[in-house]
Amino acid sequence: MQGTVDGFSYGLVTPVVAYLMACLGGALGLRCTTRSMLAVHSWRAGWLALGSAAIGSGIWTMHFIAMMGFTVKETPVHYDKAITFASLALGIVMVGLGVFIVGYRGATGVALFTGGTITGLGIATMHYLGMAGMRLNGVLRYNTLTVAASVVIAVVAATAALWAAGRVRGLLWSVGASLILGFGVTGMHYTGMAALRVHLHGAAGPPAGESSAALLAPMMIGPLVFLCLAGVVVLFDPLMVMGRSSRVPAERKPGVPAHPEAARAGRSPLPRAGQGSSRSPQSR
Repeated sequence: MQGTVDGFSYGLVTPVVAYLMACLGGALGLRCTTRSMLAVHSWRAGWLALGSAAIGSGIWTMHFIAMMGFTVKETPVHYDKAITFASLALGIVMVGLGVFIVGYRGATGVALFTGGTITGLGIATMHYLGMAGMRLNGVLRYNTLTVAASVVIAVVAATAALWAAGRVRGLLWSVGASLILGFGVTGMHYTGMAALRVHLHGAAGPPAGESSAALLAPMMIGPLVFLCLAGVVVLFDPLMVMGRSSRVPAERKPGVPAHPEAARAGRSPLPRAGQGSSRSPQSR
């Protein structure tokens, strides 16, 4: 017997809120990725780790906000907490691999393709592992072609967003990239849900027990708190917000520490050969 699936039991509320959460996580993560390319080598890993966790948390939160509107008419839906949180951890790790590749190798060529592919696969893995944590009186089956399309959407969106994070410094451009990432991730989610069919184990009565919203909301408290803390970091770091300080020379390679005093004076931070020892103390 095939179950009657409804992914929009709250109307447009869950898709819109889910999209906004994906955009928030993407915006924070991409700003951290951009910031890492302006940091000295010892700080770069920290910014990239923060960005990876922000993107992963935002995507995971988006997924389960969208799942609040998911119901099967003939059976209650529950969630295995271990698998649900495993999807969060695995998503962050795989997104982190892609972000670190772009953060250290640059957003071009093979590095961008590899990083975008891994990040996109991380998004898809998080989605389908989270779906595997569902518990109901039936089994989930998917249309293979539609699943493949959802994975392609995730990879393309992730690659475009990482390109923007590595190549674009302006705040507005990064906001645009986060909107693209949010659109891609949300599109991937609902494309994947369109591939879903629920086959029930015999007849079942009306679902009883707590709603999906009541079950999922407590599990999202931790990731939401983390996103708020990441937002505070972004707001209180001027370089994180603007992407490039006015005191940082434009020609400087990402990750190489700047010399603000020399940049303002328009000269090299190091004395030219023969100048340092020939000048008197009064002239320095």
